[in-house]
Amino acid sequence: MTSPRIVLFGATGFTGRLTAEALLARGARPVLAGRDPARLEALASSLPVELPTAVADVGRPATIRRIVEPGGVLISTVGPFARWGEPAVEAAIEAGGVYLDSTGEPAFIRRIFQRYGPAAAASGATLLTAFGHDYAPGNLAAELALRKAGPAAVRVDVGYFTQGDMLRRASAGTRASALGMVLEPMYGFREGRILREHGRTRIFSVNGRRRHALSVGASEHFALPRTHVGLREVNVYLGWFGGLTKAAAALARATPFIAAIPGAKRVTEAIADRVIHTAGRDASPGESGEEIATQVVAEAFDRDGERLASIELHGGDPYDFTARLLAWGAITAGTDGVDAQGAVGPVEAFGLESLVRGCDQAGLHAIA
Repeated sequence: MTSPRIVLFGATGFTGRLTAEALLARGARPVLAGRDPARLEALASSLPVELPTAVADVGRPATIRRIVEPGGVLISTVGPFARWGEPAVEAAIEAGGVYLDSTGEPAFIRRIFQRYGPAAAASGATLLTAFGHDYAPGNLAAELALRKAGPAAVRVDVGYFTQGDMLRRASAGTRASALGMVLEPMYGFREGRILREHGRTRIFSVNGRRRHALSVGASEHFALPRTHVGLREVNVYLGWFGGLTKAAAALARATPFIAAIPGAKRVTEAIADRVIHTAGRDASPGESGEEIATQVVAEAFDRDGERLASIELHGGDPYDFTARLLAWGAITAGTDGVDAQGAVGPVEAFGLESLVRGCDQAGLHAIA
């Protein structure tokens, strides 16, 4: 019995190339897919092992459907996902396969769970969105904190932090996705349901330092309440902004008013396109000048606001981690299968113990 083949869509981008290398390092032989045959050939010829290639373009969805076999595994690194991500999702659903992506875009994550989840469940497909540094680590840390806290926990807060110049390190694709998120509504999970929110902030203690962070929509809001039915509140925060957190929060609160301006969304999309095109066809993220490290914190609380448990996960470069985790997830799904269908979180798909091993192999470790 052979494992389903793995298709890597968006292979010629920065994250795509890292993922191709991570798959090869684990012994997989994926199909490299993208819209530019010349770039695909250049990538394939640069790798130590000959890999098949396939031309697929989001502007021609049939080209994506053709390369996803029934029950196959599809990895997508094609962003900004809110603009270009849906054809790959639809192809995976039609094939009844397993879909993983590298998005960190809140609007797209919400779309996967709310719009595409039911169709995926009906076809037997599994959708694992945001299966990288955004936002698998928070799902894992929160799950560990909630299990440590026990049934009294009704709230969990997750914070993502970096050491090093992550803003400079960010790739053109990440910058474009971030620009696309500017006018999108954020959300949280409070009072047992998804609610719109803008500009919440919190201070965490990380390695003995006070770190400011801004709320963001993520996959934790959808996945964690399903594995912990007593949860009434899930909050996810990004701590990448440092001293600019207050300014970023003010901008977030102004988002509904800015988005109402005619043509505002077209302007942000045009700027995002320019970011991608001026970065160069083979551009890599900028060098930050220092090593990038990541910390993910999860804290569980009871009804009175008393903290019951706290978990920290530490790792290295977010791009390397994302590529390694996507490779681990795709191979594990293909060989061992997944535990749930529809739009699911990483713990639902693989189980806690397996996910701990996968994240550990990808370079993210729990700190006692």
